[in-house]
Parts: sequence; structure tokens; C-alpha cells
Amino acid sequence: MSILDTVKMIIHEGPICDHCMGRQFAKLSTGLTNAQRGNSLKVALSMEGHRIHKEEGDDSLLRELSHSCSYARRVLGTDGEDERCWMCLGLFSELDKWADLAVTALEGLEYSSFLVGTKASGLLSENEEILWSECGISHAEQLKTEMNREVGKLIASRTGKVVDFERPEIVVMLDIASEKLSLQIKSLYIQGRYNKLVRGIPQTRWPCRNCRGKGCEICSFTGKQYPESVDELIKKDVIDAACAEDTAFHGAGREDIDALMLGNGRPFVVEAISPKVRTIALKELQEAINSHASGKVEVHGLQIVPKEMVEKLKSAHADKVYNLKVTFTDPVSKEELISALESLSGAEIHQRTPQRVSHRRADLTRKRYVHVIELLGLEADHAMLRVRCEGGLYVKELVSGDEGRTLPSLTGILGKQAKVMELDVVDVDI
Repeated sequence: MSILDTVKMIIHEGPICDHCMGRQFAKLSTGLTNAQRGNSLKVALSMEGHRIHKEEGDDSLLRELSHSCSYARRVLGTDGEDERCWMCLGLFSELDKWADLAVTALEGLEYSSFLVGTKASGLLSENEEILWSECGISHAEQLKTEMNREVGKLIASRTGKVVDFERPEIVVMLDIASEKLSLQIKSLYIQGRYNKLVRGIPQTRWPCRNCRGKGCEICSFTGKQYPESVDELIKKDVIDAACAEDTAFHGAGREDIDALMLGNGRPFVVEAISPKVRTIALKELQEAINSHASGKVEVHGLQIVPKEMVEKLKSAHADKVYNLKVTFTDPVSKEELISALESLSGAEIHQRTPQRVSHRRADLTRKRYVHVIELLGLEADHAMLRVRCEGGLYVKELVSGDEGRTLPSLTGILGKQAKVMELDVVDVDI
């Protein structure tokens, strides 16, 4: 079947605009818009109709074309305008309206790239499917593809911003059925390292165990198990700097609530959600966070990073270095302690999920390695140890044995119960 035969079949279905006509053949040529392609096809068919009319006296094809082609009307000597397109219901006559809505919605936002997406109504999708089926269309593109492109071109020309198909900072979503527009603003990711300088602060917000975050007398109706967290001490200044709706905190592992995070700090990424501002003075942000955190948390090395850094942090298996203050139920000599530590250095540790975290972790037995464990000092009532180990090793249980759930352990080797009284993370090697 020739292209003009197919065009003739499309015309039989009802009035159709240049955009929708040209879109049915979008994959057959380049360098033309669908509107230009559609108009050319209508003119070509009108010329064929004119030929038939002059040679055979039959003007039926011209008259059929007249409802959607001004050229055919001129040949017939009739007046009027194109009827509303039955396929898009006049949508492509409203491109400027959608572009105006988008430009208004984008005002006040900092961005350099965008992309348009369209949610077509069920009726428009059904109209496309009917035409493709009835006329055997096989070289078309979807209505929403053209809508995205044409509105995108208008927005770009009015804002000076560029369309980015891979990493747009904002996606403009057109909801045709509701005649509304929404924005999906790409998060801004800020990487750094934090030191936690006081004990008793979790990394992220913990819902109250009693009310599960709803608010009750036990948590003073805050919904929180602990009054503050590393996340919350960083959050407010990031929201202010980026004019963001919220933040999400992503850490490279976490330390226990009663542990300090010393040394070079723990890597983290804070995600600023729906930011209005993307250019941030990171030095000033760092100073603001450290000032407001009042000596509880300090951050440093802030930098803007791509989204992929979150997954990199989450999946990294970093070695950790800990300082431990350990007590014993019975006296331990320096010699027997050093001997026990030498037995653990380089050892493969088999750890069943510790009892203290079994309510929130799967009950598994994990293999982790101790690289080195050494004695820093021995006092009458405690010992100071330093452990360099593989990430994911529960060092408190490495010392206590967790009632036999961790093997080998310092307790098991000594034959005397040992317990970590204080724990400090001094290095996260990423």
C-alpha cells in the first residue's frame, strides 16, 4: 500500500490535524516536524484529488479532505476552518498554553536542564490504537513523544535552558486528563564526613519504640526515641541552603548510639529533596552546621556529588578501626591478654546476628575478619584495645562472645567474661 493510500484511509476516519497526520509517518523521514510532514501529505493528497476532479469530474476526495486541509477548501472555493482533530482533540493547538504553565511553574527555581514528560488520557491513547489498527500504521511515534518534544522546544526557547534526556535537573510532567502540570525536581547530593563527638546520639531519627512515631507520653509526643540525631543536626542547614522540601541521610555504615565517631570521620551523603537552589556555598554551609550542632557533630569536606555516590557508599565494605575500653569479671594478666589478642589477629570470625540487634536484622551467621587487635594499655580495672577489622564485624560481640553466638571471641579464648564499656570509631577506610 502506498503512503497516499494510507493517508486516504486516515482521512476516512475523521478530521485530523497536521501534527497527528504527520506523526503516523514520523519514522519515514527526517528534517521535518510532524506538522510539516502532515501538511505536506494533505497537500499531496489534495493535489491528487484535484487531478481526479479535473480529469474525471469527481470531487469526493477533495470534499473529504476539506474538513482538515485549507488547500482542499481553496481548490473547491469554499470558506471555513479545520474541524477539531478527532485524534488529539485539539491538544496540539494548545502547545503554547502548556508551555506557559511550565514556564510559570519553573519561575524561582535554579536549574540548567529539564525534560518534558506527558501522561496521556485514556481516550487519546485509545484513539491512537484505533487508528493504528484500522489503517495498518507501522511507522508512527506516540502522541506523548511529540507532545514532549514540541512543548520542550517552546520551554527551551522561553527560558534559555536545555533539554537533557539523560540527567535532567527537572522533569515537567503534563497530565492531559486533569489539565494540570507538576514538577519532578532532581535531588541535590552533598557528600562529606562527620565526626560524632558525644555519646547517646543515633545516626538517623529513631521512631519511639512505644508509639512507633505517632507521639506519646513516653517520648513527650515527639514520636522519637532519642531527642536528636546526626541526620537532624545536619538537616536544617541543608534545607535552608538549598531551599529544599526535606533531606534524606545516607551513611557509609553507622556507629552504635553510645559510640563516638572520631578520626577522619564517617563518609555520608545528604540528599536535598526538591531543592530550589542548586549552587550552594559549601564552606558557609559547613560552618553553619558545625556552629548549630554545638560541639555534638562536626562535618567537613563537603562537595556536590552525583546520585551514584549513594549506592557506592551503601555497597562499600570499608575496613574500620576501633578503640575499645574493656572490663573483665576476673583479673587478667598482661601476658594472657596479649596471647589472646594474638590469637584473634588475622582470625576469621563467625558471627550469628547479635541478640541486641536481632529484632531488626535477619538471623544469619556472617563471616568477617579481624586484621589486627592490639593492646594499647592495661589498667587495674580495664584494658584499652585497638581493633582493625573488616566492615560489618560486631566488635562488642567479638569481645563478649554474645553467649557463644560469636566464635572465636576474646571471652572464649580467655575463659573470662569481657565486656566493652566504651567504643570509639577512629577510622572508616573508604
